[in-house]
Amino acid sequence: MDEPVPSYTDAVSSEDWERTPTSVKQLVGHLIERLEQLEKQHQDLQNQYQLLKEQVNRNSSNSSQSPSSDPPQVKKQGRRRKSGKKRGGQPGHPGHHRHLFAVEQCASVNDYYPESCRFCNAPLSGEDLSPYRHQTVEIPPVLPEVLEYRLHQRVCEVCGETTRAELPAEVSAQVYGPRVAAIVAVFSGMYRHSQRMVQQAMLDVFGTQMALGSINNLRQQASEAVADPVEEAKAYAQQQPVVKSDETGFPQGNADGNNPDQRKGWLWVMVTPLVTVFQIFLSRSQQSAQALLGKTFDGILISDRHSVYNWVSLVCRQVCWAHLKRDFTKIAERPGISQAIGEALLKQEEKLFKLWHRVRDGTLTRSDFIETVKPIRAKVKSLLTQGASYQIGAKEKTPLAKMVRTCRRLLKMEPALWLFVTTEGVEPTNNDSERALRPAVIWRRISFGSQTEAGSAFVARMLTVVATLRSQERNVLEYMTEACRAAREGKPAPSLLLQQQPLAQAQDSPAA
Repeated sequence: MDEPVPSYTDAVSSEDWERTPTSVKQLVGHLIERLEQLEKQHQDLQNQYQLLKEQVNRNSSNSSQSPSSDPPQVKKQGRRRKSGKKRGGQPGHPGHHRHLFAVEQCASVNDYYPESCRFCNAPLSGEDLSPYRHQTVEIPPVLPEVLEYRLHQRVCEVCGETTRAELPAEVSAQVYGPRVAAIVAVFSGMYRHSQRMVQQAMLDVFGTQMALGSINNLRQQASEAVADPVEEAKAYAQQQPVVKSDETGFPQGNADGNNPDQRKGWLWVMVTPLVTVFQIFLSRSQQSAQALLGKTFDGILISDRHSVYNWVSLVCRQVCWAHLKRDFTKIAERPGISQAIGEALLKQEEKLFKLWHRVRDGTLTRSDFIETVKPIRAKVKSLLTQGASYQIGAKEKTPLAKMVRTCRRLLKMEPALWLFVTTEGVEPTNNDSERALRPAVIWRRISFGSQTEAGSAFVARMLTVVATLRSQERNVLEYMTEACRAAREGKPAPSLLLQQQPLAQAQDSPAA
């Protein structure tokens, strides 16, 4: 027999195949080979179609893309259903009212008394101990306080030389005062204005005309003024028991020659309850993560599953479940077994967070939560094991292969998925870090990053100052003014930890 009977000829008996002419057998074999080639080509095209479809359908619910980049047709995740109620405060709502200034802050207090009854017109007398208070607020034109110092010169009658008077020691040689420097820094760093916008704002609001070079100089002065407090805050954050970290791109140019290779800049953030620290590095590497968190970091880290954090022990890590949900969603949107596994993982995630919300609102105790999560954890691990069990090629790029690799990576760090269940003070998500990065992302979009290393330092320091002071409910402008004044007087800048230290000591004390 020239060729074995193909599987496609099972309907033909062996005797008939034996009597088939050789030329027909060769033709059938050729057609079968061609059919197999077409089937393989069809499968390759199908895999390519699925990969392209996955790429086109990528959005904030199945990837790390920001929600602002989603197309209009994408359904927003977590959006509440319409309740059917009217907009505004509902019956029983305590309501909020306009803040009234203290009487001592009022420029004038004017009392008015009714002279006669509005019903019978009878004369009225007496005192009202709690009158209705109505205040009107106006801001008068703000004019700069300009102090002029005239340095006269005189000619010596003996030698004929000219001598000019010098500025008193208490008078700064700077043209602009520390509060002007602070306002420029706040306009630039807190409100993310460009230098030209700051220039225009200083003229419109304060009647002060400034050159762009002066604005840049004041920005750098403010940046250097807070350099030490920011480093102190960084050292403090590195010692906290729970830290959240994340990173996003932030381009840095080469105008100063410090980035000749045109490497991409990355803005890193480290979030603690009362201190938030930002830093820009020219890499997204493990070395950058260690420079931010400290090489001796021994606290609990809450982050995504990016490999740059793998130097932290799994027993001290909590992988963000918001990122895990996106991974599960991406798996569920793939065809075949991937869809079944992904949908099952999403169901377990939904059960888990229903329980977690009960823990947060106090309707479920921690001990009951730990017991109830055990079957969920077992099911998640079983699904990940199932997904990781399929055999794939080393360079295979099919949807199935991508699902298998994701499951295998998650299995390697499975203990880091559940630390929040047993450890008080650990959140299951890294949302605080993502919220902290949001102002920086807006800044990046309108400024296209920084052009120099000094510009990147200004961005990171101002973000640190603003985020930290806001968490402590401290005034950013007043702090920056004091910091700039201290720098000009050669004194230490005020600490960013003034409100943290007593709290930290109270938590460490036995009474707490």
